[in-house]
Amino acid sequence: MKYSSYPFKTRKDISSQEVSTSAVLLARAGYFERDMAGVYSTLPFGLKVSNKIMNIIRKHLNSRGAMELYLTALQNPEVWKKTDRYSDEAIDVWFRTHLHNGTELGLSNTHEEPLTYLLSKFVSSYKDLPFALYQFQTKFRNELRAKNGILRTREFIMKDLYTFDLSEEDLNKHYDSYLQAYIDIYTELGVIENTFLTFASGGAFSKFSHEFQLVCETGEDEIYIDYDKNQNVELKSTKDSFA
Repeated sequence: MKYSSYPFKTRKDISSQEVSTSAVLLARAGYFERDMAGVYSTLPFGLKVSNKIMNIIRKHLNSRGAMELYLTALQNPEVWKKTDRYSDEAIDVWFRTHLHNGTELGLSNTHEEPLTYLLSKFVSSYKDLPFALYQFQTKFRNELRAKNGILRTREFIMKDLYTFDLSEEDLNKHYDSYLQAYIDIYTELGVIENTFLTFASGGAFSKFSHEFQLVCETGEDEIYIDYDKNQNVELKSTKDSFA
């Protein structure tokens, strides 16, 4: 492809509503275009970069035996009601829609419940375990504060990985293996020096969680870094520590 025939030329007339420096530069360069708050179109250059990143992730997950699949974005509320996670009190970022007959559907914000339901149709013996599944799939989250460019959006592609294990020992082996996979991914992407394993509130999904966080100016979390241990603790406030 010749740049002369590329329609998304570099430009300076970026929306004044875009306050994130990274988003402004990506828009000027023709990688992404803001359609509305928290919603971006991925242009050809942006898609090339996104595909390269996804292929790096695939390489490290596939090498550890993970299998890729693709689940539906339309969600059956009954599957989520079984775990009490269809209500806004449990997960407050649901988008919902309706069919012509009035049936309500959810738009995917994560996939633990539907994937578990799917596998209940196929896994019939302990001999089928353990295994790991992952996907790159469009997620929808009704974020109250969709800002900071492409870092907090209402529609985005998420890589989510799930393991199904026979024992806690298998779970820990899987966890350690994929923990190292993410370290390898960030190393290959060239951002490992500013990326730290964090311990934080898990929000709607768990009481606590491990996270990888990249230190950057546009981040929202206040974190304290222990460079000697190469890890940090995210603090939700000056009073709440999850260390």
